[in-house]
Amino acid sequence: MLYRMDSKNKGFNTICTHSGEILDKQFKGAISPIYLSTSYAFEDVDIKRYPRYFNTPNQEALCKKIAQLEKGETSLIFGSGMAAISTSLLAFLNKGDHAVLQRSLYGGTANLVSEEFEKYGIEYSFVDSQCVDGFNEKIKDTTKVIYIETPSNPLLTIIDIKAISNLANQKGIITMIDNTFASPVNQNPIELGIDIVIHSATKYLGGHSDILAGAVVSKEEHINKIFQLAKNLGGSLSDFTVWMLERSIKTLGLRVKEQNKNALEIATWLENHKDVSSVYYPGLRSHPDHKIAKEQMKGFGGMLSFELKNGLNAAVFQKELKLIKSSMSLAGVESTILSPAVTSHALLPKEERERQGIRDGLLRLSVGIEEKEDIINDIEQALQKIKALQPEY
Repeated sequence: MLYRMDSKNKGFNTICTHSGEILDKQFKGAISPIYLSTSYAFEDVDIKRYPRYFNTPNQEALCKKIAQLEKGETSLIFGSGMAAISTSLLAFLNKGDHAVLQRSLYGGTANLVSEEFEKYGIEYSFVDSQCVDGFNEKIKDTTKVIYIETPSNPLLTIIDIKAISNLANQKGIITMIDNTFASPVNQNPIELGIDIVIHSATKYLGGHSDILAGAVVSKEEHINKIFQLAKNLGGSLSDFTVWMLERSIKTLGLRVKEQNKNALEIATWLENHKDVSSVYYPGLRSHPDHKIAKEQMKGFGGMLSFELKNGLNAAVFQKELKLIKSSMSLAGVESTILSPAVTSHALLPKEERERQGIRDGLLRLSVGIEEKEDIINDIEQALQKIKALQPEY
């Protein structure tokens, strides 16, 4: 027996902890051993293993865990979130095909589409509206994929997943979703009818700011199609990183639930603060998509964005923070903050950023597992400091 147990019908934290663990037959260790070999026997074996074929023991085990968390049949893991996104899209789009994508996507995904699709003869349309009618209007006879991201990065917009999946099913179109911001703790799109779920595993699945990885979950038919391209593009993951990711997922449910709780309380506090002009968080009743979020999410996530009132400098504010770190990525156990205009969405032209509502003063806060009082106190002291530095405020 290669694996410790099949946790498919167990609770979420049990799946996180035990599913996809490799049985250590030699030393009876409590955790999965690491198999770092890049060369395996090909004679007298059932599976011809090779790292670029995504089927080393550690890769295979981790894929079982992620698939069960997202309630899919199987999965693939990649060297980055962008490797997972690009391989999935290109596996289902050929020359002459058309894709429909929401406008408010992660900047790297939007840049991939606008910079690379034309080279492959792939047509695409961005949808400005979040409602299903906006997507329907863009569909052509050649449309093969609808791609969404909800909650979106960085404005936390919400799209009705069931409505999109129903539309696509009627038209025979494949649906893909970037589920990174929600994580499997808060949202399971396959249960809502989505075909392919994608994660930047660098974020919540990893959760400790020390792993770069991506993941794709779907039924075997779709994963096999993605695999045929993936093995040629070579975006596989080292087995040491695979082992680290499998270890990190053990605490996924515990981490994210604490981040959910903190984020809701901090978003509520920010919304009522006299120096904050706007807060973007789907857990707030004031959020325009709160009702949809409540219907399709089990929790509202650890991500929020906000803007300071006119006159307060967002860049100076970040420098005055003591506990919250200015950092490029997100979803670690530590709270981090960044300016999307100069990081995650810097590849988009300024005009396009502003069209989407991503202004230069927008701040994206990834809420960690620290005590909420400490996070709030850090934000407050930074606000007081910059107000003292800007007497004209």
